[in-house]
Amino acid sequence: MSNIVAIVGRPNVGKSTLFNRLLERREAIVDSEAGVTRDRHYGKSDWNGVDFTVIDTGGYDIGTEDVFEIEIRKQVALAVEEATSIIFMVNVDEGLVETDEEIFHLLRKSNKPIYLVINKVDTNKEELAATEFYQLGVDSYFTLSSASGSGTGELLDQVVKDFPTTEYKDPFEGLPKITIAGRPNVGKSTMTNALLDDERNIVTDIAGTTRDSIQTLYNKFGHEFVLVDTAGMRRKAKVKEDLEFYSVMRAIRSIEYSDVVIIMVDATQGWESQDMNIFGLAQKNRKGIVILINKWDLVEDKTTNMMRDFEEKIKDRIGQFTDIPILFVSALTKQRILKAVEVAMEVYEDRKKRIKTSKLNEVMLPIFERTPPPANKGKYIKIKYCVQLPTPSPQFVFFCNLPQYVKEAYKRFTENQLRKEFGFTGVPIEIYFRQK
Repeated sequence: MSNIVAIVGRPNVGKSTLFNRLLERREAIVDSEAGVTRDRHYGKSDWNGVDFTVIDTGGYDIGTEDVFEIEIRKQVALAVEEATSIIFMVNVDEGLVETDEEIFHLLRKSNKPIYLVINKVDTNKEELAATEFYQLGVDSYFTLSSASGSGTGELLDQVVKDFPTTEYKDPFEGLPKITIAGRPNVGKSTMTNALLDDERNIVTDIAGTTRDSIQTLYNKFGHEFVLVDTAGMRRKAKVKEDLEFYSVMRAIRSIEYSDVVIIMVDATQGWESQDMNIFGLAQKNRKGIVILINKWDLVEDKTTNMMRDFEEKIKDRIGQFTDIPILFVSALTKQRILKAVEVAMEVYEDRKKRIKTSKLNEVMLPIFERTPPPANKGKYIKIKYCVQLPTPSPQFVFFCNLPQYVKEAYKRFTENQLRKEFGFTGVPIEIYFRQK
């Protein structure tokens, strides 16, 4: 098991800023507003050749019944449970407050190494003010500025030195990455929790609950992959706040780095223009696609052909690429969610499928002979050879004498024949005609 360092503290003391510095990139959203981070956020860091995992947590607050604060406390408890060691961060500007004392008391019960880190210490005056934190009963502490990076070296020297082992195993390395995307409040986090059979991500009825893209390892029923829960994606014109803008950008990036995108749709609202935009983003990036119609249990007065009609309406909207699995599920009641996993993994396998060149030519060339491209200005097009390119998603090149005369309709015909003969369900296919 690799070493895991959890960063814990009150809201707005600089935890996400330190997290980004340790990862050397802006992975977590940072804002002056308290409570920006809600779920646990994982990343990989290293110091002096030692790799380890870092967990950014939401601001831990005590004595409030706010729905988010209650859920954040659960997430922090999970992070502490997983961690090898804990960075407890406080803020010199505000000094020692009662909440800091209560959090520190709770952390000590974990019996894990705790490193008291006093943030926003940039001058000798602030170094002097930091001595107030000796009241917590600690023998030593670390002062730093997570914004500028000063002092982080001394902290990491000690953290790494105390690791029980320097062995590191990235739990996500080489695994398929499946991203759940969709509009706000369609049930993405509920779906993630249902699949993991655990409240790993915060779920409320409030749209915009999830802000960062949260990665979790799924390893059940013979399937192993990285499951990514993303923030709800609204239309650009409706995004007014910086926080939501960054959340949407994280969601877009998660789609770009995924293998399969599960697009979740609210059955009570139907397929809307923003669903179409998300679908277009996944298709443009050549990702495997599965569409889940969630909250099917809430649809009243179901008729015999309702599923079929719903599916046909979606396929009418999405255009020519209609060979996509569409499942009707309920994340809340766990109806058909395991089937969704099976289908997503089938799409993943289809996306990485490679057809031998000999087999491809054996199957496709007779089809082209029976149904050749239409002649153009008395010139006949002869397709002589075809090959699949060594790309992450299926791309095929067909060599012929007059590629410039091959029309778009024939390219669609070629794609349909490839799907008919070799599958590729839920996977965009790129077709190219080139001069032989």
